Amino acid sequence: MDKFKYLFYLIFISVIASCGSSRTALTHHPDTTPKREFRGAWIQTVGQSRYYQMNSSAMKHYLSEMVRKLDEAGVNAVIFQIRPEADAFYKSNLEPWSRYLTGIQGKSPDDPDFDPLAYIIEECHKRGMELHAWLNPYRVKTNMSNMLATDHIYYRYPERFVQYGNKLLFDPGLPENRAYICDVVRDIVSRYDVDAIHMDDYFYPYPIAGQSFPDDNSFNMFAASQGFFDSQRGDWRRNNVNLLIQQLKLTIAGTKPWVRFGISPFGIYRNKRSDSGGSETNGLQNYDDLYADIKLWVEKGWIDYNIPQLYWEIGHNAADYTTLLHWWNANNFEQHLYVGQDLKRSIDRNELGIKINQTREMSFVHGNCYWYGYQILDNFEGVAGMLKNDIHQSKALIPAYTHLHKGLPERVKKLTSVFTEDMHFLTWGHNRDKKNPETAQKFVVYRFRDGEKVDLRNADNILSVTPENFFVLPYEGGNRRYTYVVTSLDAFGNESKERKIKVRL
Repeated sequence: MDKFKYLFYLIFISVIASCGSSRTALTHHPDTTPKREFRGAWIQTVGQSRYYQMNSSAMKHYLSEMVRKLDEAGVNAVIFQIRPEADAFYKSNLEPWSRYLTGIQGKSPDDPDFDPLAYIIEECHKRGMELHAWLNPYRVKTNMSNMLATDHIYYRYPERFVQYGNKLLFDPGLPENRAYICDVVRDIVSRYDVDAIHMDDYFYPYPIAGQSFPDDNSFNMFAASQGFFDSQRGDWRRNNVNLLIQQLKLTIAGTKPWVRFGISPFGIYRNKRSDSGGSETNGLQNYDDLYADIKLWVEKGWIDYNIPQLYWEIGHNAADYTTLLHWWNANNFEQHLYVGQDLKRSIDRNELGIKINQTREMSFVHGNCYWYGYQILDNFEGVAGMLKNDIHQSKALIPAYTHLHKGLPERVKKLTSVFTEDMHFLTWGHNRDKKNPETAQKFVVYRFRDGEKVDLRNADNILSVTPENFFVLPYEGGNRRYTYVVTSLDAFGNESKERKIKVRL
């Protein structure tokens, strides 16, 4: 439909309007089984050798098992790193295959038809989970000794890159670099069914004591024409990142308006000693040290969700977890806010459950994301079981992104119970159109006991979130009656009205 070609122009209007809410309640009684809760896991590929030791068949099996284990632990969004060093865990004509995928940058998988990104998207979606494609925007080499593929963009335009410490980076001050990063994102969003584009805390690099970032050339070329004086280097750098974030949002919205853009920044915006509105902390700052004005991005609607990395302990001297949780809850303009949790540090101090309960007490925090996801796969200190049996006792839907679209998809049609010689299942019709995000994209199946009130707010009754329009029923002796309910979810997470059917199992 033509309206989706210009919907991205309206996104900013609706977001900014929503930021003017006057609600002041910052805490509430926690729901231990919330129906809507973001439950993400970061799966990093940078520095990982496990992938290039596998052939394509083994990697498919590994990725399938990864998604299955995360699903069983209650995770509903996999944040998978697909661009660790300006290279690709997917088929790209812009950047070479990642060395973390095959061992040598530019070397393709042994199966020419294998595309890891396409494969993990399919594995996530068939379980009703989301796949967020995680990119690092500026990093090219984590170590200067790393070899680049011969067709890497660095060799075509070496003047567009800078070395800082032992790392090679795109110069964030160059407009052509921002345009190139947008081209990479546009390519991914246009060709893959990703649910979101994700970036973490690496914008301008973490500062190295005694070394200034080498951007004199780009500053001298562009700062004056952009209205910045010699004394405003920090403001200029922040503006460079602001421009990238704005351009990325427009790029995504102009390609597929339903694909979200999320950031997971370092956990401190500013300390109170730097800004009276900052947090009671004493640590590195997004605004001053990384030139990432995350608060502005949220306020302006340039990103769709924010996941600050609150990796510290409760009671930490310089950056207390609870202090930061309350600060972000009060300073995120009531937009989508989730909390980045450090699994190992939290488990070592027996704090994970306490931290999750604290997030559920916050009025404007609606989920968590776990660093790092491999610890769930390894069941580190029993964390997978803890998540499954305690923290994620019921399934949860991703919070709806109503600032992008607020409306209900059509309810399912012709919900029917079907018996065959050895199977009993439900089937239903739908109006799904992959090119129209307002139509049904997946379905939620609920079950209620005979006589139990049908209450779709109760997450305990969710059996499945699935892209399929059928659901296999168990056999329980033929004497038990249930009411099954099926609803539709559109690409923004909005849920339709229900369709009910009574069955005997």
